[in-house]
Amino acid sequence: QVQLMESGGGLVQPGGSLRLSCVASESVFSNYRMAWYRQAPGQQREMVAIMTSGGNTVFQESVKGRFTVFGDRTRNTVFLQMNDLKPEDTAVYYCTLPTYTTSGLWGQGTQVTVSS
Repeated sequence: QVQLMESGGGLVQPGGSLRLSCVASESVFSNYRMAWYRQAPGQQREMVAIMTSGGNTVFQESVKGRFTVFGDRTRNTVFLQMNDLKPEDTAVYYCTLPTYTTSGLWGQGTQVTVSS
């Protein structure tokens, strides 16, 4: 079974930065598109960023210019670099392989809290 594990979440002040990591138990990122989602309390999960086969990343409008995605395939790891964090970024963040199955493959999530 392929497993995804997110880490790097925590408490940060507005304007701060965090780097989230997603580690896969197998080398899957080279074969499947990867995406980051987040879910705030009482809300549905929303797409944050999704990687294209051409190596580009499409970001949600609200995070454009603040978030970036990069990876280290030798370590089966993808990162979400989050800068200039805002309180509205507070959510549980998930890395996913949306095309791995019809339902996708999801990690357990990591909590990001942006607050003074």
